[in-house]
Amino acid sequence: MEGWGRTVVVGRARLGGIPMGVIAVETRSVERFIPADPANPASCEVVEPQAGQVWFPDSAFKTAQALRDFNRAENLPVMIFANWRGFSGGTRDMYGEILKFGAQIVDALVDYEHPIFVYIPPNGELRGGAWVVIDPKINPDKMEMYADVESRGGILEPPGIVEVKYRAPQQVEAMHRHDDKLLALDARHAAASGAEKERLQKEVKARERQLMPMYTSLAEHFADLHDRAGRMKAVGVVRQGMEWRNSRRFFFWRVKRRVLQDHLVRRLLKADERLKHGDAVKLIEGWAKAARVDVDSDKHMASWLEVQDLEERAQSVRTSYVKDRLQELMAELPERERNAALQRAASEAARGPRKCCGGGSGRSGAPQQGDGCSLM
Repeated sequence: MEGWGRTVVVGRARLGGIPMGVIAVETRSVERFIPADPANPASCEVVEPQAGQVWFPDSAFKTAQALRDFNRAENLPVMIFANWRGFSGGTRDMYGEILKFGAQIVDALVDYEHPIFVYIPPNGELRGGAWVVIDPKINPDKMEMYADVESRGGILEPPGIVEVKYRAPQQVEAMHRHDDKLLALDARHAAASGAEKERLQKEVKARERQLMPMYTSLAEHFADLHDRAGRMKAVGVVRQGMEWRNSRRFFFWRVKRRVLQDHLVRRLLKADERLKHGDAVKLIEGWAKAARVDVDSDKHMASWLEVQDLEERAQSVRTSYVKDRLQELMAELPERERNAALQRAASEAARGPRKCCGGGSGRSGAPQQGDGCSLM
């Protein structure tokens, strides 16, 4: 399968000894080779150019398939280096089922049962439909997004935002509010008449044309400020902004914490059917706070989780769940039946555990009728 879906690179790696799946992006333009059909003499080899940082039908399917393999077959946390400008939306790609394969990426992320880390790398950008597909909100229990301080993210690029939200008429209005020369020309134009008024109008238009590139550039820069890590964190679309030189250390402790924490969460969810993922995480953090562990420090939490007796923690939650469930069931019984059940339970507890299934009662040691054990 060499050369298939070359705009996406997938593989396996280790981060501080922790095995992970990795999905990265090819930023260079590549060529897709479609060989001639041996059964059709009229066919010929086709070479299709594919731009970098774009999902095409083959690379989108490759991404979805890799996520399914990492999840079901290998049980790996995954790191996605998100540097896409979107999906290829040409007619050829529509016939190539780009929408179906893009939806498969979403399905694979929704079904993913292990931690997913989406990281926009330095000088990378996440735009358009690519952002929608890997938005952490589609699987908030497992997905986290981070952005480098030198990265950019947003559905539209700055020139597109300016074309939508700050068009030329609005820029002209801003010129007339802030430019001293235009303010003076407007005052003279309002008091003038006849040929003088027309001459001043031409000067106003000339000044507007002179200022337009500057105001457009300022508007695009202002829009670009909203695409940076600080703004993304402020609006809650990324968990944290970070610098590239610290990313490896940060992700090592973050991945280690999430792997250990999710393992305990699965044990707790199995022990208590009423718990949700968020409830289990809060329960774990409550235990950590009781042990005076800084829950905001991934390093401290990972070190604390590593030495915990998971069986004891899960058993305590299971015991609490069984007690609550028994109380609910007893409350549903009529008073007479409830009292009888309590009396039977008290008598059984007073006698202590019974030993049955004595040796020699059967070939397998299973309880037999006549051994004094009740077979229910």
